[in-house]
Amino acid sequence: MDMIRKEQKKHPFRTRVVMTILAVVFLVGWFVYWETRNQGFELLNGIVGRLPMPTIAKNDTRAIGFLADSVLRTDGKEKTYLILFQNNLELRPGGGFIGSFGILKIRDGHVTDFSTHDTGNFDARIPDTVVAPYPMKETLHVSSWKLRDSNWEPDFPIDAKQAVTFYEMGGGQECFDGVVGITADVLSSFLKVTGPVEVPGYPGTYGSDNAILDLERQVEQGYINQKIDFGERKSVLGLLGAQVLSKVKALSPQDLLKLFNVMIADLDRKDVQLSFTDETLKSAVLSAGWGGTFDSKWQDDFLSAVDANLSAWKTDSVMKRSMRYEVDLSGATPKARLTVHYENTGTEKSFMVKDYQSFLRVYVPDGSFFHVVTGGTTDPVYGTFMGKKYVGTLVQVKLGQSKDVVFEYDLPKGLDRDFYDLKIARQAGTGDNPVTLSIVNKDGSKTEENIILDRDFVLSKTGDR
Repeated sequence: MDMIRKEQKKHPFRTRVVMTILAVVFLVGWFVYWETRNQGFELLNGIVGRLPMPTIAKNDTRAIGFLADSVLRTDGKEKTYLILFQNNLELRPGGGFIGSFGILKIRDGHVTDFSTHDTGNFDARIPDTVVAPYPMKETLHVSSWKLRDSNWEPDFPIDAKQAVTFYEMGGGQECFDGVVGITADVLSSFLKVTGPVEVPGYPGTYGSDNAILDLERQVEQGYINQKIDFGERKSVLGLLGAQVLSKVKALSPQDLLKLFNVMIADLDRKDVQLSFTDETLKSAVLSAGWGGTFDSKWQDDFLSAVDANLSAWKTDSVMKRSMRYEVDLSGATPKARLTVHYENTGTEKSFMVKDYQSFLRVYVPDGSFFHVVTGGTTDPVYGTFMGKKYVGTLVQVKLGQSKDVVFEYDLPKGLDRDFYDLKIARQAGTGDNPVTLSIVNKDGSKTEENIILDRDFVLSKTGDR
């Protein structure tokens, strides 16, 4: 099977994000499994081979088919997966605040059990023994680090391992075969394919335009008038998933194949991130670029701006971001200037929206030297992570206002050569943010380019990576 690692490299294949708030990676794969019976992956390969699709799309579709087939063929054994529902209306480094998690069990194509749990309830079972990372304790005023905040790093394998550790600390008895992270954005786009759904016992209709915000209102306020216990306020998630799954089962074969494409788009955007214990599956995920891994092996220029919403409620629902990255390679030392622009489009405080506060970390090549950091509300802190250097500062943006956070630094001298390569890593859970690149080349010539960061981006003059 030819699976390739993808970056956003000016190829034309773009697909809208589509996924349900439940584990559609598995649920759609389950349906495909039973539609194709024992032919499974082989039949899918044959169908895809005849479709008028770009080669990269065919390879990706085969890759997701292989993963679904491998996960679902369990030889009579039950496989168990931890599903982390990451609400990116409250952005965190790994995708979003983990307000709920699910436990999914599969045996030979059958979903034998799927349960959802409120992370706040579960965290009460975890002892207060793990010190919260800076500045979580100072801003959230928590006594310790727990499952709801476990996705603190921009590397899903690390976050997944930390989530399992906290699950075990809370007395969880399951032994997981994998961990899946899913952001809230996938629900809206998935409903564009299946159409709107109604949830028995709950008011209203959940469609692609209103589902996320209406769910947020339901679990934050609506449950009170409906006389639902606080601990059961998120039960609507499981019921909603059942309704969406029933629509998935009714899709035509043509629409089913479309779901493979939208699943691939979600994986590319890191709206779905996968981590498996099985080495074959782990290798397949890493090869396809769907593991949400932080690229520690990239040796050229690198940039990643990572936000962590801290005590700003669901204000990411009204935040707009953009970046301008300026590089000058013409001098004795290559220099960089990054401007991260924030705009809080909220107009008044509500149960969801308020003044914004985020801990921003910017990751750059190791060996870089920062001269200026402006726009933050705290003194910058520095560190290293997986072979990269980072600087972090707290950022505050009041309702109706905007702010620029600017970083000026020297790049390592090894980058001042005749060719220049750059990778910009997209944070899971962020929107399709615009980025302006302005580069003064070694010979003094200048190039400027505008991109939309809808996946990891690579600018290379030396060919595909």
